[in-house]
Amino acid sequence: MPDLPSLRSVLLMAAAVAVLTVAGGGVAVVLGGDDDLFPTAQERPARRPRQQPQRTPQQQPQPRLDQLVPTTAPANGNGNGSGNGTAGDFGSGGPGVTPTQPHLLAIAGGEVPKRTRFALAGVKNVRKVTVVDAGSVKVSGTGLNLLAVDPAHFRSWTPKAVADQPAVWGALARGEFVADAAATRRLGLVLGADYQVDGGPRLRVAASATLGLKGIDGLVGPELGRRLGLAPGVAVLLHGKEGGISPARVKRLLGPRSQVLSLAATQKRPQSQAGQPEGSVTANRPTSYLDLYKVSATRCPGLSWTVLAAIGQVESSHGRNNGPSSAGALGPMQFMPATWKAYGVDGDGDGKADIWSPYDAVPAAAGYLCANGAGKGGQKLRKAIWFYNHSWAYVNKVTGIAEAYARTYA
Repeated sequence: MPDLPSLRSVLLMAAAVAVLTVAGGGVAVVLGGDDDLFPTAQERPARRPRQQPQRTPQQQPQPRLDQLVPTTAPANGNGNGSGNGTAGDFGSGGPGVTPTQPHLLAIAGGEVPKRTRFALAGVKNVRKVTVVDAGSVKVSGTGLNLLAVDPAHFRSWTPKAVADQPAVWGALARGEFVADAAATRRLGLVLGADYQVDGGPRLRVAASATLGLKGIDGLVGPELGRRLGLAPGVAVLLHGKEGGISPARVKRLLGPRSQVLSLAATQKRPQSQAGQPEGSVTANRPTSYLDLYKVSATRCPGLSWTVLAAIGQVESSHGRNNGPSSAGALGPMQFMPATWKAYGVDGDGDGKADIWSPYDAVPAAAGYLCANGAGKGGQKLRKAIWFYNHSWAYVNKVTGIAEAYARTYA
């Protein structure tokens, strides 16, 4: 997607109801209260030539998408993915991490200077201090309160189950979003889905984890944090003797506009209240073609998943006939290699864009359709499908099957 302008980071602190918003092109942070810290918140490569398909009557496609499991293997067994790299999960293997979870979380009125960081480290009973970027963005008007952290250094600040889970740290290293488990439930976030930030880039929800950070909806990496316009160096986490660190002393060092919150109650919350065991992590790819089409469609606001499913049915019968075709098209969505070079994506975050993998090909098809106006519906949608395969009979077949899917899975 084209480069998007960064949001200005302007941090305003007040002892009122906590709200984080994006307003006037900048980030405004207003903190207060004893509850949540941040309460809620064209280039068109030529498609391959193919025979004009015959119009078929609208009927229920088979098999059922909720029972069909995506597979990454090419149909002929000898295809190679066109990867963008070989990066594996960040932090897999090696020695475990000893967690030193934070006991206090503080938000300062501006970037915390080095001398203040040294002073915080000298506070009685403080054993460890870290300072990270923080702020809020909006997705469809709903606030998400984020910390931007370096995955190489922040692991020990999370519960052991989270620290030991490579899926979390690999996601942050790849520029994806790790949502707090409570925010995932509250906001109805879907793992693997992409969400458009109001006035900013897209967030892919790669994992959900119980982070134990009061008022924080999730984590992003430092580079994505800069693109989102998060305020630099304003969030302070302190680890030490539980109950022994003086919040008043921390507040005096950070200034009157700062706010300091204890995290002990959040970290000790029983499972029946939190709804998920401490430190648990969920990081799964869609387990059926139905879920894969639904998640992939979120890459193109306004595009129905049923259109992707219909194209998948026509092109490869949902990965059961992956080619290569006589024209050289490959994979479950039958991309020509030249088109894949322009529109292929790493949909599942495994470090490569594989033309044979449905986890990459289906979201790539959504992106290709969106680039041609599919999200606008109506005739724009029909024209986008025509660009996928230059045949109006093909367009009619796809839309007919899409309507059948809509009836079947209503």
